[in-house]
Amino acid sequence: MSHRAVVVEGVEIPEALIAQEAQNHPSLTGQAAWDAAAKALAVRALLLQRAEELGLSPEPQTDEAGREETPEEALVRAVLDAEVEYEPPTDAEMLRFYEAQKDRFVSPLLYEASHILVEPQDETGEADEAARLLAYGAVVDLLTRPELFGPLAQTLSTCPSGKVGGALGQLRRGDLVAEIEQALLQLAPGQIGETPVRSQFGWHVLRLDRLIEPKALPFEVVAERIRLHLESRAWARAAARYAAELAARARMQGVALSLAPDGAVREGSLTLGDLISEAGAAARIEPWLATTDPELGARVAQAAGAAGQEIAEFVQAAVSAFVAEADDERWTQLVSTAQSAEDSALAAITQILRSRLAPAKRSFTLIRKV
Repeated sequence: MSHRAVVVEGVEIPEALIAQEAQNHPSLTGQAAWDAAAKALAVRALLLQRAEELGLSPEPQTDEAGREETPEEALVRAVLDAEVEYEPPTDAEMLRFYEAQKDRFVSPLLYEASHILVEPQDETGEADEAARLLAYGAVVDLLTRPELFGPLAQTLSTCPSGKVGGALGQLRRGDLVAEIEQALLQLAPGQIGETPVRSQFGWHVLRLDRLIEPKALPFEVVAERIRLHLESRAWARAAARYAAELAARARMQGVALSLAPDGAVREGSLTLGDLISEAGAAARIEPWLATTDPELGARVAQAAGAAGQEIAEFVQAAVSAFVAEADDERWTQLVSTAQSAEDSALAAITQILRSRLAPAKRSFTLIRKV
């Protein structure tokens, strides 16, 4: 398993940890899952760090299903509750949303139905045919004497509803198996189906008792639902902005946090951003370069002289510019360089200087015109 780390939103994360987290972010591509996992780990780390800064210690809560928050989930919730601010929707905004989305606010299709279930005695074909013939016989009787539906349900139906004349009560789409619902909704209210319908349970004699068509719901009925929807959307946007602000502050530090392989924020350790920003590191770079890369050391001395600066001052300015401007990819490259070095800070600063003072490319003239 790789020990390499990458920098995401100012957080140094082991690649192995991202690979593990990616399983929780199903996406169309592996790269999309990887990116989502890395972003989730970085944001979680920043939120937990902020909760620690605020001194939060919330008690885990339990949801309606009896599931209790983990301590980390409780901290994330607490920091968002404490610091995310959003504007609740006004009545005018709610009304505009209602007018623009009227098709969403309709009552569902409702219907009332009754049935007689004739269940085969066993799984043989003969038993199924006998049940079918019994159901057809009931239909024949009911087409001439529909008032017998209740009594026949009580004597023939193997469904518990037979005790109440076959009544299934008020139903919505999806309450019954598809083949039964489809057959019922093709009937007119009060009509008995002329053909029994087969389902996994047996043969059904069907009657549609009542049909209530969908209708538009007035604003007053759905206002609370709209308010909750708009409030939830406003909160989500505010939370996303808050997380983006935390990430922006972290990126300004270069690498603000470092995660251990188990996902915990490393306690009390200086990050690479801290190490290279120390004035002492810039002061130590001149003898380091004299030993490891004299050519680069000469270019640094020349650039510092041209800028009218001491070498340590020039190096500190170069490091500050890198911290302010570098993106996650450049920080990842710097972390990779530092991880394998004897002196992480000086190796990283050397990489910054090498990139900043790359020698100009030589040009060659293949054909000289006279």
